Amino acid sequence: MKYIKITIAVAVLFCWLASCERDEVFEKEQYKNVFALVSESDNTVLKYHDLRRVESAGYVSASLGGTNSAGQDIVIQLTEDKSLIEEFNQLNFDVDRAQYHPALSASKYRIDSDRITIPADSVRGVLPITVMPAGLSPDSVYMIALRIDAYNACEANSAKDYVLYQVRTKNWWAMSGGTAYTMRCNVRDVVADTRIDIPGTKKIYPLAARKVRLLAGSENNDLNKLEPVLYYSLALTIGDDNKVSIAPYKSVAVTQIDGDEDYPNIVKIEDDGFKTYKTFLLHYSYTGSDGKLYEIREELRLEFNSKTEEPRFLEN
Repeated sequence: MKYIKITIAVAVLFCWLASCERDEVFEKEQYKNVFALVSESDNTVLKYHDLRRVESAGYVSASLGGTNSAGQDIVIQLTEDKSLIEEFNQLNFDVDRAQYHPALSASKYRIDSDRITIPADSVRGVLPITVMPAGLSPDSVYMIALRIDAYNACEANSAKDYVLYQVRTKNWWAMSGGTAYTMRCNVRDVVADTRIDIPGTKKIYPLAARKVRLLAGSENNDLNKLEPVLYYSLALTIGDDNKVSIAPYKSVAVTQIDGDEDYPNIVKIEDDGFKTYKTFLLHYSYTGSDGKLYEIREELRLEFNSKTEEPRFLEN
């Protein structure tokens, strides 16, 4: 009986020691301070930079995990590493180089510091990035690749030790990649003098603060053949009075037709009492990809929230 009691006591002591060891390991993991660069899938962060501003602000950030604060400033030194962009492109697009995301030219952005500091009383630090978006293509996603080079305290999450900052552009009417407007298009074959109404959607792309791009008439938007798309695209410039000037984006033969009360070549805000729309009313003629001359009357509408939108024309 005495032997059994001793055995039980030893077993209880062993379990207690094992439990203490597990608790100690758990507490160490629970209280461990690990920081990471904040990103979404594929370590990317996407920011739309406004063409209505000469300089547009963005940032990358670092976040600290752990139950307690670090007790000191964490200084994280970053370095640019373009090899990360090449790895991303190869992984996501393989040999389809037309889809590759280019590195943003050094002349198009400014990073005033190479360090993110997470203050001792905080769990987050920010590194500002300034982008000069004028001239960037609405068909591209530009990248700035940053990785952790050194740090003074705690531990870096090895899966989140770099970030690919993705740059796209926008203005008041569209975002790069294309903003889909509801379309009502009346197409007249000028030679045959026949008409057809074509409903659908049409994408509009930002080019500058007051300039957008769209396909003429009912031309097919085949993104796998970008050059033909651009050849049959129009450039619309919006004036202070919201009047629209229509010109070729490249070399399509297009003529603006003015004087139509229903399609006066303007972009306006419409409010039907329930919803608010950005609406283009366009009238022009152009030579299509089939060589025929067409006259186009076109309405393009996009619902938006007027309470959350910035003014159309911003002051820098």
